[in-house]
Amino acid sequence: MAKPGLSAAVLLLLLGFLSVFSVNADTLLSAPLNVTIRELEVNSAVVTWEILEGDPVIGFAITQQKKDVRMLRFIQEVNTTTRSCALWDLDEDTEYIVHVQSISMGGSSPPSQPVLFRTPKESEKMASKSPDEVTMEEVAEAAQLRAGELIIIVVVLVMWAGVIALFCRQYDIIKDNEPNNNKDKAKNSSECSTPEHPQGGLLRSNV
Repeated sequence: MAKPGLSAAVLLLLLGFLSVFSVNADTLLSAPLNVTIRELEVNSAVVTWEILEGDPVIGFAITQQKKDVRMLRFIQEVNTTTRSCALWDLDEDTEYIVHVQSISMGGSSPPSQPVLFRTPKESEKMASKSPDEVTMEEVAEAAQLRAGELIIIVVVLVMWAGVIALFCRQYDIIKDNEPNNNKDKAKNSSECSTPEHPQGGLLRSNV
């Protein structure tokens, strides 16, 4: 027969093992699923993922690495329920590898399956852009151009209005001076006419 003290010690050890196993099972996280790269641009991208329902996730950690380069970029965020993250300051026409991990109060999940993607070239991005696609920068530039054109049109109209007003003023001055000019012409013409004889006859030269 087993001694009572030994049986109690074994029982306590078994209970402690079961409690530790239960805590680890509750805090164990699954690796993120369906890791995808979206909104791929020349210098940026967005990585999205999914988690298993019921996982006590409080944040995420992302490792970003250029292919064949050992240097890593580590991104971590906690107290969030987001399932996406922006990757910035990327180099064009470059391959990158991304892993995603979930974070809980008990630790981190295993890393997700690696996702490999390549950023496009600037020329490729411009070529793939449809003619109807308009960026916010182009809209702002177009608005600035329209504002400049409107200013030029307003200035030209004001100048023309000033020229027309000046012409009308000069025309009024000329019209006002016309009666005086006619009087002067009539006076000059009467002074230059043949003088009459004091008795009413015309002067004639003796032959």
